[in-house]
Amino acid sequence: MTDEEVLSEFRNSEALLEGHFKLSSGRHSGYYLQCARVLMNAERAGRLALALAQKLPRELRGQIDVVVSPAMGGLIIGHEMGRALGRDAMFLERPDGVFQLRRGFRLEPGARVLMVEDVVTTGLSSREAIEAVKAEGGDVLAEVALVDRSAGEADLGVPFYPLVAINFPTYAENEIPAELAAIPVTKPGSRSK
Repeated sequence: MTDEEVLSEFRNSEALLEGHFKLSSGRHSGYYLQCARVLMNAERAGRLALALAQKLPRELRGQIDVVVSPAMGGLIIGHEMGRALGRDAMFLERPDGVFQLRRGFRLEPGARVLMVEDVVTTGLSSREAIEAVKAEGGDVLAEVALVDRSAGEADLGVPFYPLVAINFPTYAENEIPAELAAIPVTKPGSRSK
Protein backbone atom coordinates (compact mmCIF):
# COMPACT_ATOMS: atom_id res chain seq x y z
CA MET A 1 0.00 0.00 0.00
CA THR A 2 1.49 3.35 -1.03
CA ASP A 3 1.47 6.47 1.17
CA GLU A 4 -1.17 8.00 -1.10
CA GLU A 5 -3.36 4.89 -0.81
CA VAL A 6 -3.08 5.05 3.00
CA LEU A 7 -3.98 8.76 3.03
CA SER A 8 -6.87 8.02 0.70
CA GLU A 9 -8.22 5.54 3.28
CA PHE A 10 -8.09 8.36 5.89
CA ARG A 11 -9.75 10.89 3.57
CA ASN A 12 -12.48 8.47 2.44
CA SER A 13 -13.43 7.74 6.04
CA GLU A 14 -13.35 11.45 7.02
CA ALA A 15 -10.54 10.66 9.45
CA LEU A 16 -8.21 13.48 8.34
CA LEU A 17 -9.49 16.51 10.27
CA GLU A 18 -8.49 20.17 10.04
CA GLY A 19 -8.85 22.76 12.82
CA HIS A 20 -6.96 23.36 16.09
CA PHE A 21 -6.24 20.20 18.02
CA LYS A 22 -4.47 19.47 21.28
CA LEU A 23 -2.86 16.08 20.73
CA SER A 24 -2.43 13.36 23.36
CA SER A 25 1.24 14.38 23.50
CA GLY A 26 0.19 17.85 24.72
CA ARG A 27 1.33 19.48 21.47
CA HIS A 28 -0.97 21.45 19.16
CA SER A 29 -1.66 20.91 15.47
CA GLY A 30 -3.86 22.15 12.66
CA TYR A 31 -4.44 18.53 11.61
CA TYR A 32 -5.66 15.44 13.39
CA LEU A 33 -5.85 11.84 12.22
CA GLN A 34 -8.86 10.20 13.85
CA CYS A 35 -7.73 6.59 13.56
CA ALA A 36 -10.93 5.35 15.19
CA ARG A 37 -12.82 6.54 12.08
CA VAL A 38 -10.45 4.89 9.61
CA LEU A 39 -10.59 1.67 11.67
CA MET A 40 -14.37 1.62 12.24
CA ASN A 41 -14.79 -0.39 9.05
CA ALA A 42 -13.48 -3.90 9.73
CA GLU A 43 -12.55 -4.54 6.10
CA ARG A 44 -10.52 -1.32 5.92
CA ALA A 45 -8.89 -2.05 9.28
CA GLY A 46 -7.92 -5.50 8.02
CA ARG A 47 -6.41 -4.06 4.82
CA LEU A 48 -4.37 -1.55 6.80
CA ALA A 49 -3.15 -4.25 9.21
CA LEU A 50 -2.09 -6.51 6.35
CA ALA A 51 -0.19 -3.61 4.76
CA LEU A 52 1.42 -2.86 8.12
CA ALA A 53 2.41 -6.51 8.60
CA GLN A 54 4.13 -6.39 5.21
CA LYS A 55 6.33 -3.51 6.50
CA LEU A 56 7.94 -5.90 8.98
CA PRO A 57 11.01 -7.85 7.89
CA ARG A 58 10.06 -11.49 7.27
CA GLU A 59 12.49 -12.83 9.89
CA LEU A 60 11.00 -10.48 12.50
CA ARG A 61 7.42 -11.60 11.71
CA GLY A 62 8.43 -15.17 12.48
CA GLN A 63 9.86 -14.25 15.89
CA ILE A 64 6.74 -12.57 17.31
CA ASP A 65 4.89 -14.47 20.04
CA VAL A 66 2.19 -11.93 20.85
CA VAL A 67 0.91 -8.48 19.86
CA VAL A 68 0.38 -5.83 22.53
CA SER A 69 -1.13 -2.39 22.08
CA PRO A 70 -1.96 0.52 24.37
CA ALA A 71 -5.66 1.24 24.84
CA MET A 72 -7.52 3.09 23.58
CA GLY A 73 -5.88 4.18 20.32
CA GLY A 74 -3.95 1.02 19.55
CA LEU A 75 -6.63 -1.47 20.51
CA ILE A 76 -8.36 -1.96 17.14
CA ILE A 77 -5.24 -1.94 14.97
CA GLY A 78 -3.52 -4.18 17.55
CA HIS A 79 -6.33 -6.72 17.28
CA GLU A 80 -6.18 -6.61 13.48
CA MET A 81 -2.38 -7.02 13.57
CA GLY A 82 -2.86 -10.10 15.73
CA ARG A 83 -5.20 -11.47 13.05
CA ALA A 84 -2.80 -10.54 10.21
CA LEU A 85 0.12 -12.25 11.96
CA GLY A 86 -1.83 -15.19 13.37
CA ARG A 87 -0.93 -14.21 16.94
CA ASP A 88 -2.89 -13.39 20.08
CA ALA A 89 -3.46 -9.68 20.72
CA MET A 90 -3.58 -8.06 24.16
CA PHE A 91 -3.89 -4.48 25.29
CA LEU A 92 -2.56 -2.31 28.08
CA GLU A 93 -4.75 0.04 30.11
CA ARG A 94 -4.06 3.00 32.43
CA PRO A 95 -6.56 2.61 35.28
CA ASP A 96 -4.28 4.62 37.58
CA GLY A 97 -2.35 6.58 34.95
CA VAL A 98 0.28 3.85 34.39
CA PHE A 99 0.04 1.20 31.68
CA GLN A 100 -0.60 -2.35 32.84
CA LEU A 101 -2.07 -5.61 31.60
CA ARG A 102 -5.50 -6.33 33.07
CA ARG A 103 -8.52 -8.55 32.29
CA GLY A 104 -6.50 -11.71 32.86
CA PHE A 105 -3.91 -10.85 30.18
CA ARG A 106 -0.40 -12.02 31.03
CA LEU A 107 2.86 -12.54 29.22
CA GLU A 108 4.95 -15.66 29.46
CA PRO A 109 8.45 -14.81 30.73
CA GLY A 110 10.56 -13.74 27.77
CA ALA A 111 7.54 -13.45 25.43
CA ARG A 112 8.59 -11.72 22.22
CA VAL A 113 6.20 -8.83 21.69
CA LEU A 114 5.25 -6.63 18.77
CA MET A 115 3.99 -3.27 20.08
CA VAL A 116 1.21 -1.79 17.92
CA GLU A 117 0.10 1.86 17.99
CA ASP A 118 -2.24 3.94 15.90
CA VAL A 119 -0.23 7.20 15.80
CA VAL A 120 3.22 8.08 17.16
CA THR A 121 3.90 11.79 17.68
CA THR A 122 6.50 12.11 20.44
CA GLY A 123 6.72 8.41 21.30
CA LEU A 124 5.85 8.98 24.97
CA SER A 125 2.91 6.53 25.06
CA SER A 126 4.96 3.97 23.15
CA ARG A 127 7.89 4.21 25.54
CA GLU A 128 5.55 3.91 28.53
CA ALA A 129 3.84 0.88 26.96
CA ILE A 130 7.20 -0.75 26.18
CA GLU A 131 8.27 -0.26 29.81
CA ALA A 132 5.01 -1.85 30.98
CA VAL A 133 5.66 -4.90 28.79
CA LYS A 134 9.18 -5.20 30.21
CA ALA A 135 7.75 -5.00 33.74
CA GLU A 136 5.44 -7.90 32.81
CA GLY A 137 8.42 -10.00 31.67
CA GLY A 138 8.05 -9.45 27.92
CA ASP A 139 10.64 -8.42 25.35
CA VAL A 140 9.47 -5.85 22.78
CA LEU A 141 11.15 -6.71 19.48
CA ALA A 142 9.74 -3.79 17.49
CA GLU A 143 6.84 -1.38 17.16
CA VAL A 144 4.51 -0.71 14.25
CA ALA A 145 2.07 2.17 13.87
CA LEU A 146 -0.38 3.28 11.25
CA VAL A 147 1.11 6.79 11.29
CA ASP A 148 4.43 8.31 12.31
CA ARG A 149 3.84 12.02 13.04
CA SER A 150 7.27 12.44 14.65
CA ALA A 151 9.12 13.45 11.47
CA GLY A 152 11.29 10.41 12.12
CA GLU A 153 12.43 11.80 15.48
CA ALA A 154 10.63 9.48 17.94
CA ASP A 155 13.17 7.25 19.68
CA LEU A 156 11.25 4.25 20.94
CA GLY A 157 14.29 2.20 21.88
CA VAL A 158 13.19 -0.56 19.47
CA PRO A 159 12.97 -0.76 15.67
CA PHE A 160 9.96 1.21 14.39
CA TYR A 161 7.95 0.41 11.25
CA PRO A 162 5.16 2.92 10.48
CA LEU A 163 2.74 2.37 7.61
CA VAL A 164 3.01 6.03 6.63
CA ALA A 165 4.97 9.07 7.83
CA ILE A 166 3.00 12.31 7.89
CA ASN A 167 4.85 15.42 8.93
CA PHE A 168 2.08 17.83 9.87
CA PRO A 169 3.69 20.50 12.05
CA THR A 170 3.02 20.37 15.79
CA TYR A 171 3.62 23.12 18.33
CA ALA A 172 4.37 23.38 22.03
CA GLU A 173 1.89 25.41 24.08
CA ASN A 174 4.14 28.51 23.90
CA GLU A 175 4.84 28.17 20.13
CA ILE A 176 1.31 28.12 18.69
CA PRO A 177 1.09 30.40 15.61
CA ALA A 178 -1.45 33.24 15.85
CA GLU A 179 -3.63 31.83 13.04
CA LEU A 180 -3.92 28.49 14.87
CA ALA A 181 -4.43 30.13 18.28
CA ALA A 182 -7.39 32.05 16.79
CA ILE A 183 -9.26 28.74 16.25
CA PRO A 184 -10.99 27.16 19.28
CA VAL A 185 -9.01 24.13 20.46
CA THR A 186 -10.42 20.60 20.34
CA LYS A 187 -8.87 17.74 22.34
CA PRO A 188 -9.82 14.53 20.52
CA GLY A 189 -7.15 12.19 21.97
CA SER A 190 -7.69 9.53 24.60
CA ARG A 191 -5.10 10.65 27.15
CA SER A 192 -5.67 13.55 29.57
CA LYS A 193 -2.97 16.20 29.73
